[in-house]
Amino acid sequence: MMSDFSHSLYEDFPEYHELINRLKLEDGEFARVAAEYHKLDHSVRGLEMRDIPTTDQHFMELKMRRAQLKDELYQMLQGNSG
Repeated sequence: MMSDFSHSLYEDFPEYHELINRLKLEDGEFARVAAEYHKLDHSVRGLEMRDIPTTDQHFMELKMRRAQLKDELYQMLQGNSG
């Protein structure tokens, strides 16, 4: 059985917990990207829990997009910290 490992922004970037909350409220672009990331992460984890084959092209594309969004969010967090 696959573990239900969450890639939530709060778990991935615990040092930015307060900033994530603030940007979700104050920065429309950050909020939009964070919402897309959350939705995509939920889909990927759902597929992982069904033990989908890792060779599935659509599944791999979802995981790649999730990684791109995470990188984008991290850049936004770094740009707004300090």
